[in-house]
Amino acid sequence: MSIERPGAVRPCPVGTLLLQSLLLLASCLWWARPAHGQRLAPASRDPFVATAASVGAARADSDSAAGPAGATKAAKEKWPSEFVLHWNEYNLGFTTLLWGAAVLTDYASFNQDSMSAAHFNAEPQGKIRDSRIMLFGTLRTERPITWQTGLMYDWAAWKWRVRLSMISVAAPEISSQFQIGRLKEGLSLNRVLSGYDGWTSERFTFSDAAIPLLADGIKWMGYVPKAHVLWNLGFFTNVLSEGESFSYYEHQVLGRLAYVRMDADTAGTLWHVGAGLHVGKPEHDTLQLKSKPEVFAATSFIDTGKFPASRGTIAGLEIYYRDGPWLYGTEYYAEQAKSPQAGDPVFHGGDAFVSWIVTGETRPYITPSGTFRAVSPRRPVFKGGPGALEAVLRVSYINLTADSLSGGKLWRVTPMVNWHLNDQARLEFTYGISGLDRFGGHSTTEFFQARLQLQFTKLSVATD
Repeated sequence: MSIERPGAVRPCPVGTLLLQSLLLLASCLWWARPAHGQRLAPASRDPFVATAASVGAARADSDSAAGPAGATKAAKEKWPSEFVLHWNEYNLGFTTLLWGAAVLTDYASFNQDSMSAAHFNAEPQGKIRDSRIMLFGTLRTERPITWQTGLMYDWAAWKWRVRLSMISVAAPEISSQFQIGRLKEGLSLNRVLSGYDGWTSERFTFSDAAIPLLADGIKWMGYVPKAHVLWNLGFFTNVLSEGESFSYYEHQVLGRLAYVRMDADTAGTLWHVGAGLHVGKPEHDTLQLKSKPEVFAATSFIDTGKFPASRGTIAGLEIYYRDGPWLYGTEYYAEQAKSPQAGDPVFHGGDAFVSWIVTGETRPYITPSGTFRAVSPRRPVFKGGPGALEAVLRVSYINLTADSLSGGKLWRVTPMVNWHLNDQARLEFTYGISGLDRFGGHSTTEFFQARLQLQFTKLSVATD
């Protein structure tokens, strides 16, 4: 989940937030219970994944005598005849329509030393981190085409905002998929990862400070399993998104290439080694890198302030290894700003983590987006099981001090536990400690965080 740049969500009393969360949890579980008995195949419930699955199926058929034409014909013949496909999915004839909703509620408290307290007013508080409505569909066409749109309620501005919204067209003949609309840029696996699917509550600091989350444009994605290669290439512009919190650039181009070798997408070992490059022209020829300390309720701890720049170039590496319930990963990026006035500064940062799903589940991997999905408990709590318990340890670092800019240096160590009750509900308990070098001194802050995550349908990669 990306931490929005401007403003903070208006806090509400912790007691009120707790009551709201319990009511939401009860509602979510009430609606979710019949879904287990009537659940469709994952490809039917998630249009994004459905397209990826269609690409994979058609690609597999192209290696056989049937060929891609046979795959598309088979897909057309499988169009459902009934109107109600699921309690939240319908057949409209020319398209399917699936709706979903999700909400995150956060609580955070802080323990600051005198230096930290002198510069940051951090009070214990609860906030609604995210709430949204999503619509998805699959068009009744020979070529697999899916669409989706997302509406997020911005509690800081008290208004609805258009989020991830796109049309996706499969091109199995070239092992590819094309997307157009408001998209994930695709530079970083951690950034592409849905905010509802991640192993931590927030993305690492440099990701929020430098890498755009969404942008309007077109993206080409592909995956060739025999070559163990996936890629994405995109071009984006801010014509429709200028002024949005995720809009850092007027226009930009980026590419990502990864080597992927795995036993299976949902089991066994997996290696993912990738690299990405992003080049863009900043909005109004101005850049500002800043980030909260991986706490939504906090203010920005590191901030370069605005400075003139005619170009921003970001490059980095990502390495992930999965061995059953264990997942290890690291990403590191650097950004050079073309700004003679500021000395053409270079900023950098990244993270490293390990995740262990104690109950034995394996975190699924998806192509062609080249990222991971949420943990699905084998034995959900509300079916008499323990759910899925996940222990995580992450270390992150960011350096926004360069030449004449003193944005600060921040490290943070984060041990946390995720309790996946079922596919609709998740609890997170997080401790963090950070060190900040800024304002001519060093400060230390401890963080105590908790989150309740609810999904009225499995949104997964369809969210930000």
